[in-house]
Amino acid sequence: MTSTDSTHTVLATVQPRLYLGGQWCPAEEGRTIPVHDPATGQELASVADASVADGLAALDAAAQAQADWAATAPRTRADILRTAFDMVVANTEEFATLITLEMGKPLAEARAEVTYGAEFLRWFAEEAVRVEGRYAVAPDGRSRLLVHKRPVGPSLLITPWNFPLAMATRKIAPAVAAGCTMVLKPAALTPLTTLLLTQVLEKAGLPAGVLNVVTTSSSGKLVSGLLKDPRLRKLSFTGSTEVGRRLLADSASSVLRTSMELGGNAPFLVFDDADIDAAVEGALLAKLRNMGEACTAANRFLVHESVVATFVEQLSSRMAELTIGPGIEPGSQVGPLIDEASREKVHELVEHARRSGAEVRTGGFALDRAGYFYAPTVLTGVDPDARVCREEIFGPVAPVLTFSDEDEAVVLANNTDYGLVAYAYTRDSARSMRLMERLETGMLGMNVGAVSSPAAPFGGVKQSGLGREGGREGIEEYLETRYTGFADPYA
Repeated sequence: MTSTDSTHTVLATVQPRLYLGGQWCPAEEGRTIPVHDPATGQELASVADASVADGLAALDAAAQAQADWAATAPRTRADILRTAFDMVVANTEEFATLITLEMGKPLAEARAEVTYGAEFLRWFAEEAVRVEGRYAVAPDGRSRLLVHKRPVGPSLLITPWNFPLAMATRKIAPAVAAGCTMVLKPAALTPLTTLLLTQVLEKAGLPAGVLNVVTTSSSGKLVSGLLKDPRLRKLSFTGSTEVGRRLLADSASSVLRTSMELGGNAPFLVFDDADIDAAVEGALLAKLRNMGEACTAANRFLVHESVVATFVEQLSSRMAELTIGPGIEPGSQVGPLIDEASREKVHELVEHARRSGAEVRTGGFALDRAGYFYAPTVLTGVDPDARVCREEIFGPVAPVLTFSDEDEAVVLANNTDYGLVAYAYTRDSARSMRLMERLETGMLGMNVGAVSSPAAPFGGVKQSGLGREGGREGIEEYLETRYTGFADPYA
């Protein structure tokens, strides 16, 4: 089968409609949204374009299903998630191909996302049966205290375009495990993978109304309408800090329970005692996963002045050798950015850094070909106040700065409004412990270029967000704690 045949086969399996109350439906007004391949700019498919009324119909279905779903046995919810895990894994190639087509990442990375995303289904299948409370005698001995957990209720889940499978499973799985019904709004740029996942969950036995999916080009209006509805009990959002602030403000009037996974500005620290070869490998992983289009991507490289020359030489050489091309092509290591606007922003940040005195060691240009490709780039002599160090790059650009000692490194690393993740390379275990306590970040990778794990709590501090996804903490975002006081049974 040729790649073109494979593409048509995968696209043909996706149901491009809204999913409301267990039914696949066209949008109320019959409108559609085109979905494009960022490697070519050509249209792949079209999906339903939901209106505000469609969004409210999705919430209607979620609200109607909530009581029965909350009363469903935890083991039943767990079995559905485990079945879905098996089905996703069995269809890895189909999911990976679809991710690559609509998002652009190389197939090898897309397969890794399928593995990672599927694990949330398995992890929360195991957590579904471990929601616990407590019973205690009051300190004065006059009463008994019973604490238990209940599902929060109908939840609005808003996912980004950069990890279309993993960001969906990271929200859907704990909601299902906790007993919450959902309205899911995937990004308009990459809705196809989410729709395929929805079909899998339907086949896995998820009851009608538990998951409702609305694709839309009018996110602001649709989401605003849902946030005003008192039946909605929770909002979980992954995206930019700018949009997150607006959603928090809109959620305040109803004191809505919120989880926010927002922007990042990750520092990557390389100390004078680091294994430079390992640090370069970690840098490539932390910078170029998803072409740099990840909130966990290393955004600033802070390197000790005694090893910066070696580090830059190796990093620049390795980045210059990477194969750039459509992710669907064998051997491609760096795919396109998601759209032209994103590529223009990346180049604007590089040019601003250059005008501020930075030197381009490799890259620094958009490729003259179809699609939205940008050459992997290394910058040195970067001004710490340059926009490339202050803003989330979301592209394959590595600005390098230097420091002279640990205290300066920590100050530079913490000099940001964000605090999602940091990376550090050092052989000094005592320094590792100090960095763990001094760096203002929700996650820290010590001598590793990747930290995400379904078994670990994912999330940040400062303006990188609120709440955690994954780990034992992830299901708590969809549970509320209730307390009952009982009279002394011996009185």
